Amino acid sequence: MGRIISFANQKGGVGKTTSVVNLAAALALKGRRVLLLDIDPQGNATSGLGLDKNSYERSMCDVFVSDCPLSEIIVQTELPTLHVAPANGELVAAEVELINREGREQILKKTLSDITALYDYIFIDCPPSLGFLTLNSLVASDSVMVPLQCEYYALEGISALMETISVISSGLNPDLELEGIVLTMFDSRTNLSHQVTAEAREHFKDGLCRTVIPRNVRISESPSFGKPIVLYDPSSTGSLAYKALADEVEKRIKKRQGQAEQKLNNVANY
Repeated sequence: MGRIISFANQKGGVGKTTSVVNLAAALALKGRRVLLLDIDPQGNATSGLGLDKNSYERSMCDVFVSDCPLSEIIVQTELPTLHVAPANGELVAAEVELINREGREQILKKTLSDITALYDYIFIDCPPSLGFLTLNSLVASDSVMVPLQCEYYALEGISALMETISVISSGLNPDLELEGIVLTMFDSRTNLSHQVTAEAREHFKDGLCRTVIPRNVRISESPSFGKPIVLYDPSSTGSLAYKALADEVEKRIKKRQGQAEQKLNNVANY
């Protein structure tokens, strides 16, 4: 069964879409089967992988509004094992229509149940808000990855997301957990980046990923060419960072799964 991970942060411009696209691509390069669900109306994850978000007859909007099966909208990317469920501006209307729909927070969870076994990872790029689309993603997910820009405003704004995760894990999705917080746009030349990193490590401890994503011109350039950084410039510092993050995420997941199995064995032997 594929692990479903939401990439969420209600603050825009923190490297959320950049992280989900490049981490997905880095894992696909390792041969992992990855599906990226784009549920951000901006559709940047779709276009960032070289796909024309406005060229598809059906998209994630149809999944939310018309109960279209995910299998009917999934498209392949340049990487054979990386697939995308595309999104575009029509998703804005979908969020409005979800307001009065019964069971609105369970739509994504239900449609994912049919295809989860086909992938090793299912990543969801959430919009920069805590509305119904993000709620659907968190209810459907096993865990949440939070990109955190190395700036104080970004650090202050993360509390609302953490509260939302806590509320959902205490009700709608008891199994939801924090996959990790990854620092993005780190500039080693500034004291601010180092200060934010130190504060984040002190506050989040093991929840913070060891891998830090640097501020890198090549990462910024790659979306305009419709390529993840691992294809656009494989030897760049940004590419190496996302490859390292892919390795770390897999190790963190394996460790967590081992701890869960040990806990079950202890209960069984009690």
